[in-house]
Amino acid sequence: MLDQVQHDEIERDAMIEALSDAERADALEALDEWDYDEARDAITRTFTFADFPQAFAFMTRVALVAEKMDHHPEWSNVWNRVEILLTTHDAGGLSTRDVVLAETIDAMVTGS
Repeated sequence: MLDQVQHDEIERDAMIEALSDAERADALEALDEWDYDEARDAITRTFTFADFPQAFAFMTRVALVAEKMDHHPEWSNVWNRVEILLTTHDAGGLSTRDVVLAETIDAMVTGS
């Protein structure tokens, strides 16, 4: 018999599905600062900060949120620039998890 944690994990994993074409179009319209990478069915955005400490602080804030969501970005950092790519490997492309994380990241940047 499955315990509650195992059941929740299976249920959570079962809910990860790639967005439909219509859902993707709606999400991309709302995430106008993000670019769509059709080849990877992913979204990308580059953030530029005043210096490395600000870029690193931003990455730390994003990492804490991503860990709580159990959804981790692909990213790179060069000095004051952070490039983020979001896709859901388990779903084979863009999913609601990516959209929620992108919206959360945008809110961090705008302070809303």
